[in-house]
Amino acid sequence: MQITLPSSLAAFIDEEVSSGRFSSPEQLIEAAVANLRLERDLEQNWDQPDIEELRSELEKGIAQADRGELAAWDSQEIMREVERRYAEEQKSKGTR
Repeated sequence: MQITLPSSLAAFIDEEVSSGRFSSPEQLIEAAVANLRLERDLEQNWDQPDIEELRSELEKGIAQADRGELAAWDSQEIMREVERRYAEEQKSKGTR
């Protein structure tokens, strides 16, 4: 497959590869498409009970923060945990 990109996107891809974040334009495109697929999967699989559970957890967290009960956190570790849970959920649904 060949695609033509606007020059601004081509320049962005070149910058990302030059910076070392990606080893090739193909690797960047694969990552971008994987992220789009993940986003679509999340949109399609997100239902009302999930939203209610999220709201409940957010309310608990806000109350804890208001009481000063904050813990140190690592954003990368949180993302790894989110990705792990998502992969487990997809595996249990038999969609991958």
